[in-house]
Amino acid sequence: MRAMPIRPRLPLLIATLTLPLAGAALAQGQPQEQEPVKTNITVYGTQPVDPATLAAGPEIKGIISARNGQKIKVTAADGTSTVIALTEATRVKASSGLFGAKGRQDAGALLNGLPVTIKTLQGDGGLVASQVTYRNTDFRTAAMIRNGTAQQFEEQSAATEALRGRLGDIDKYNIKSTSNVYFDTGKYALSPAAKADLCRVAQTAEATDNALMLVVGYTDSVGSDEYNQTLSEKRAGAVINYLQQACKWKPYRMLTPTGMAKADPLASNDTEEGKAQNRRVSINVLVSKSVDVE
Repeated sequence: MRAMPIRPRLPLLIATLTLPLAGAALAQGQPQEQEPVKTNITVYGTQPVDPATLAAGPEIKGIISARNGQKIKVTAADGTSTVIALTEATRVKASSGLFGAKGRQDAGALLNGLPVTIKTLQGDGGLVASQVTYRNTDFRTAAMIRNGTAQQFEEQSAATEALRGRLGDIDKYNIKSTSNVYFDTGKYALSPAAKADLCRVAQTAEATDNALMLVVGYTDSVGSDEYNQTLSEKRAGAVINYLQQACKWKPYRMLTPTGMAKADPLASNDTEEGKAQNRRVSINVLVSKSVDVE
């Protein structure tokens, strides 16, 4: 039997052994491609509102009594307040009586004290404005008589302190007169005597050049803070409504109404007589010092 030569196998074996080494050396000389790092990322935000998916809501009419970012609070003539959200899809329109619409406006035109009519939609978190309409004349007036009362969605205590500070620092205005009308316990309906008093106040103020009115509602100490806050706002709203509709006081000459609940009582709440004095709405007739001629 003849022996087979083994010499040719040695180079083949050597070549086989050197291939991985050459590959390793090549890999060390070049950047290696790494596996992508898998990371779970969660983005939080507000999904844009699609008006086409929302049901129609009620039409809201009233005065803008507060604004905070993309939310406005509208106070109706009966004193009720509604918070409505603005979106990028909200149309803001100005009109001017018989001359019709003046085109789309920016949401920045929605000032405190501006009378508006709002078409709404029913959103998941409440009402969403689809269209806001106001009169150009009302806007010009609201811009001129911007008031200094607290206009943020804050705790009642903060709002109370803000308004108290404003009334204490009244150097922007001269107070021409202050009148009060009174209410029964838990009520915000005006008595016949109160109605007569309001028209007398309006008639006297009408004779005063550049007069404005600041209406502030109050309660006695009976009931919770939340209940009294709502009640004081309804009382102020009832007075505003009657002054404008029955006594013909112009809306643009009215500063934003405010409810002060049981703050700043006129008398002690320890007696029935004192409580009766505290269940009131104060009508302050003011004139800006910049235009007042004494």
